[in-house]
Amino acid sequence: MNEEGSLAMGDYREIITKAVVAKGRKFIQSNHTVCPQHHPSSILGAWIINHKYKAKKVGNTVEVSGSFDINIWYSYKDNTQTEVVTECVEYKDVIKVKYRDEEILDDIEVVARVVQQPNCIEATISKNGNKIIVHVEREFIVEVIGETKICVAVADAGDCEDEDWGLEAEDEEF
Repeated sequence: MNEEGSLAMGDYREIITKAVVAKGRKFIQSNHTVCPQHHPSSILGAWIINHKYKAKKVGNTVEVSGSFDINIWYSYKDNTQTEVVTECVEYKDVIKVKYRDEEILDDIEVVARVVQQPNCIEATISKNGNKIIVHVEREFIVEVIGETKICVAVADAGDCEDEDWGLEAEDEEF
């Protein structure tokens, strides 16, 4: 510190560290058509399982690629028989990211977190009666982690002495 009690230029250090340098969030709604073996009379249940995904950075966006299984329990033959039909859906969601600091040194990794797992909101029988339309919602948050430079104030060297930690070597350790 200088005489006025403020830090001088030599009292700062630039440190290169990993940090979240960009973030994005996206809510996605999609419709999927499932073609059952029989003409459905009614839909008894619809659910989504086996969600898998991965993310990668592409330019100033993050692409989340994944898949999930849609399972629909339906009745047919005037509600006298039932069956479950399963269809695997693949998707690719492009999520824009906003950079906090444009002067990053390097993009290291991308982290994607599911805010809302793919969820069946509604399942209806199509107008011609031979298909099932499934309305699905999902939501992601993505973060880009990169190397960036930060500037920190340096404490007085006396504040960081090893004696403060009680780390004196004892003879039997040698």
